[in-house]
Amino acid sequence: MPLNRRETLGLLAGSVTLMATRPVRATQESTPVIETPLPPFANLLELETLASKVIPKPAFDYIARGAGDEQTLRENRDAFSRVFIDQRVLTGKTVQALDTLILGSLLKSPLVVATMAAHGLVHTTAESGSARGAAAYGTLLEVSAVSTQNLEQIAAASNGDKWFQCYLTRDVGFNRELLQRAQAAGYTAIVLTADVTVGGNREQDRRNALCLPIPGNFLDRTGRPRAINRVFENRLGPDSLDFVRQHSGGLPLVLKGVTTAADARLALRHGVDAIQVSNHGGRQLDGSPAAFDSLLRVAAEVQGQVPIIFDSGIRRGLDVFKALAAGADAVAIGRPVLYGLSLGGWQGVHAVLEHLESELRTVMQLAGAATLADIRATPLLNPDGSPLQQGIRS
Repeated sequence: MPLNRRETLGLLAGSVTLMATRPVRATQESTPVIETPLPPFANLLELETLASKVIPKPAFDYIARGAGDEQTLRENRDAFSRVFIDQRVLTGKTVQALDTLILGSLLKSPLVVATMAAHGLVHTTAESGSARGAAAYGTLLEVSAVSTQNLEQIAAASNGDKWFQCYLTRDVGFNRELLQRAQAAGYTAIVLTADVTVGGNREQDRRNALCLPIPGNFLDRTGRPRAINRVFENRLGPDSLDFVRQHSGGLPLVLKGVTTAADARLALRHGVDAIQVSNHGGRQLDGSPAAFDSLLRVAAEVQGQVPIIFDSGIRRGLDVFKALAAGADAVAIGRPVLYGLSLGGWQGVHAVLEHLESELRTVMQLAGAATLADIRATPLLNPDGSPLQQGIRS
């Protein structure tokens, strides 16, 4: 008799070494999957509590927890509460369509699904389920190089746009191969993550003796681990951008992990097509500033020259509104998507995105912002009522 999801994921044990155990087989698209109705939830914070009852503790802690003392993890949420909206009334406006065009992808709203590893930890459909949910909503999925399924499986799971997020390893040939495969499989942009030259200090994973499944991209056609060097390249520099461009067939290049004005300037000088402001959800360098605080600095430097995607800490439509007002062009949703997937498969992913859009529309109506342009023109305020410095938009 096949193991159920909890029993399968309960096998996660052993060393914390990344990608050092046998893979968890994700259900293929051709295999029927019983859909579970998503339990009722009032907000995405409640959804996390519900998901914690379904996802085994080692896997849940891997997703939910942060690095070190988790200062940055907490700051990612707290930063939003330090900023206020300069509300307008009597505008005579009602909220309109939120269609967003970014790097050639036309989306239903400025919400996208952030890159995250190992969706198979929470649901048998893994990244295919997330891809289906994102496409059903009308947005794109950032697909991780360390996904449970390989990039071709995920590409075939839905007709929605997908960006391929790559980590550069010390195996140059493998890096080149992945980039070429992404182009061949129809991915529409490459996201180079620059803030993982070594894994963060995630103490809870060591306490749980977490052992992650080998990602699908690191397996051969028979499901066996490939003989490649999986260690992260720790000497990333501007030449890394050139390498990705050279081997990805001219796809747009997004640089992820930018949190400073200096790195934003460097990225612009080297011709990136977009910047993703992110501190990896507080999972890498603990003690770094809140991602929202970094967004304000980066947007002021970029001044609309390239699109900015923002992630880390988003849990409410109010957070989305503030991020857009602070200078983001799109907002990437991470952990809540995995919680939705764990509870309801692709329908859970769809429900998370729809819920966030609904909250965003409510905030817009109450703030007097009918369009995305109105949000970007809405002043943000410090607690004392003084204007907050925001990114200048072209």
